[in-house]
Amino acid sequence: MTANPLLKKLGYSDGDRLVIIHADDIGMCQASIQAFKDLWEFGTLSSGAVMATCPWFLAAAEMALQNPAMDLGIHATLNAEWKTYRWGPVSTRDPKSGLMDAEGYLHRSSQAVVESASVEAVTGEVEMQAERVLAAGIDATHIDSHMGTIMHPKFIQAYLQAAMTRQLPNMLPRASACGFDSMGIDEATLAAFTPFLNELETKKVPMLDGMFTMPLEHDQDHIHVAKQLLRSLPIGISHFIFHPSVDTPELRAICSDWPARVANYNAFMSNEIKQFLKEEGIHLIGYRSIRDVLRS
Repeated sequence: MTANPLLKKLGYSDGDRLVIIHADDIGMCQASIQAFKDLWEFGTLSSGAVMATCPWFLAAAEMALQNPAMDLGIHATLNAEWKTYRWGPVSTRDPKSGLMDAEGYLHRSSQAVVESASVEAVTGEVEMQAERVLAAGIDATHIDSHMGTIMHPKFIQAYLQAAMTRQLPNMLPRASACGFDSMGIDEATLAAFTPFLNELETKKVPMLDGMFTMPLEHDQDHIHVAKQLLRSLPIGISHFIFHPSVDTPELRAICSDWPARVANYNAFMSNEIKQFLKEEGIHLIGYRSIRDVLRS
């Protein structure tokens, strides 16, 4: 695997390991906002992404305005996956768009979006979400994907367009990157994607060397899990996803996986993880530095 050209542009060597420790789902609920604020101040995360479709989005925007150094992007959202806590699109209420299920909310599953939504409707929705984030005063640093839905081949051009027209990087792995399995991408899908990803790299699109995700299936010893994942980071730039939340009654009512989200938070609020990052020689970066390289 050739060295990621971003490394030297960011001021690092070809042998360095960089990681974006990234909190997903900011603004999904109040617990996600407080967790991000705590971890940002503690220094064990470097980026996150807000969900413009969700009820707590305005509180997330308020946090960003009060803390302009925070590295926050746009979490392109085409799903509302929970049982009794849902949200709809921000661009339309037209059933013909295919963006909504029979209850009037975004579809629960990625497959339902692929089967039902038109490319035009998805493009319009992601554009509107991006504009909503920017209009709220958030200095967006990137665009990434909720549940990976917009990265499906049917919609990926909308994903790229929303970022490129605003001179923002996407969360986008190189074809040679580690961790496609953590995104639910099998070998056949990767093989189909490879020529497209290689073409993007030849066009100097900023791309990642690794994708890693903290578990949501259990809440056991997340400090140990985090250390294992961080130790396995490849040379280059990795995107390390987790879903930290403080423990609240609202979180427990929304998410069946709330214990894992709280465990994600507790692990990265530990001095043990903070010290581990230093000892491993891992460089913590955010998307703002990548955005600045892209714009230069």
